[in-house]
Amino acid sequence: MNRTVYLDNNATTPIHPEVKKAVISSMELYGNASSMHHVGQAAYRAIEIARQNVARAIHAAPDEVMFTGSGSEANNTVINSIYCEKLSCSLDKCGSKDCCKNHIITSAIEHPSILQTCKSYERRGFDVTYLPVDKTGLVSVDTVRKAIRPNTGLVTIMLANNEIGTIQPIREISEITREKGIYLHTDAVQAFGKIPLNVKDLGVDFMSISGHKIYAPKGIGALYINKGSRICPLIIGGHHERNRRAGTENTIGIVAMGRAAELVQSEMQANNEKLLFLKNKLRLGLQERISHIYFNGHPEKVLDNTLNVTFEYIEGESILLYSDFEGITVSTGSACSTGSLDPSHVIMALGVEAEHAHGSIRFSLGRENTESEIDYVLEKLPPIIERLRKMSPLWKI
Repeated sequence: MNRTVYLDNNATTPIHPEVKKAVISSMELYGNASSMHHVGQAAYRAIEIARQNVARAIHAAPDEVMFTGSGSEANNTVINSIYCEKLSCSLDKCGSKDCCKNHIITSAIEHPSILQTCKSYERRGFDVTYLPVDKTGLVSVDTVRKAIRPNTGLVTIMLANNEIGTIQPIREISEITREKGIYLHTDAVQAFGKIPLNVKDLGVDFMSISGHKIYAPKGIGALYINKGSRICPLIIGGHHERNRRAGTENTIGIVAMGRAAELVQSEMQANNEKLLFLKNKLRLGLQERISHIYFNGHPEKVLDNTLNVTFEYIEGESILLYSDFEGITVSTGSACSTGSLDPSHVIMALGVEAEHAHGSIRFSLGRENTESEIDYVLEKLPPIIERLRKMSPLWKI
């Protein structure tokens, strides 16, 4: 292995040097933020400064931000919050399922922390509508409107997809949910730090974000909760986070996320310009050097750092492994689905045939990537694809 080129930033990001400094200094804040003495209150003040930084990054009020252990926990908390009281209702005795608002609308390309939670609620008697997407990964606003029923209680659609980068029309969807009086949640884990976010402008009631996607450590996330929206704690047993999540606060993680939120806001424009340049260079280079490929996701409504490519007639897992031998780190889809031999549910939802969906690779760029690294990928990847196709029984050209 000659070098390492890390192109899996949608899975996780390296810690920003300035965030590392914040982590080191926050290790002195060993007090419990719930303690009344000065040691605890020092930790409390640091947490509240971080809360303000995160709130400012999404144009929310600080008391609308609740820290969690991850974006997945934030996603689970929302679904649990909408339906926690209704779980005690016996659908056999209440007389009408409509009175329970026991219908969820989501999309077919959501993160597993949404899809699997929805599946668990289906097993408890709830109804879930999984909206299709078009070939670019977009959810139709009209499809959302038509899916709404009298018993719909929640619409949850991600803001930007983690595999293909397609950005959804959340603002337009919120106009429908506001009119109908339905809660709207968006998983913005991949969008946070990559595009400007304004929760008021988006019109969402809940929004999930995560620290390790914006160059902070793992194990810290946050949930925006619009004032007036009901919240039911997923973790109970304490008064922490304004009685919304029990458990002593992760001071180090929270401070790190707060600092990262500051940095991504100040660096976003410059980073995006660089990432878009690198992505376009990679895209054009792949087109020129490798035949029988196509790109997944929307051509315009897409994250600047994300490029999903299908290489026909070979499997993505083989591309990943051979690329890794050359020090190039990529992904075949969501890191949360690693270990599964099934094709990506996101790529399949685009209408791609299973045999081609298996050949999809996600390149997700980050702030540390350089033009020379893209040149290296364009040098090493074409021979890998050629070699794998020669071994493939599907390759007949």
